[in-house]
Amino acid sequence: MKYQRLTKEQLEELHQEFINFLATQSITAKEWDDIKKYKPEVAEQELDVFSDLIWEGVLSKVAYLENISERQMHLFAAEEKEIRLISVKVLNPDIDLTTKVGFDWFKKNFQGDFVDYLTAAKAYKEEKNTELFNLIKQGASITKGELFQWFDNMIN
Repeated sequence: MKYQRLTKEQLEELHQEFINFLATQSITAKEWDDIKKYKPEVAEQELDVFSDLIWEGVLSKVAYLENISERQMHLFAAEEKEIRLISVKVLNPDIDLTTKVGFDWFKKNFQGDFVDYLTAAKAYKEEKNTELFNLIKQGASITKGELFQWFDNMIN
């Protein structure tokens, strides 16, 4: 398995897609029931293959990721050959960026002495989608990139 198996909730949400996936392999509903009952290891393999297909489709469309914690923001732009990072660090220990109050403070003080910025870019060491998946596993969320673009325009 390349990524990770979808959760039960995710699989339930993608029920129709899974039926279509089985159909592409000429597996009927009755055959699937038999596989689950008599060959659970084969059923597990099918779930893993389906999960990887879904993850591959999602990851291939990712353009931006964000990982925001109490005092830091890591904003990523997933480009073709490299990933760009804008890192924001709040030095005020009383501020929590994950709260509305903290983020409002940040919007007013983003150019002040209590905020540090770092930009970087690096070529992918592994396959692009694998690196994006690893960032998601570390807490990053897929976004439309508004924050990244705003900072990118402000910095450049």
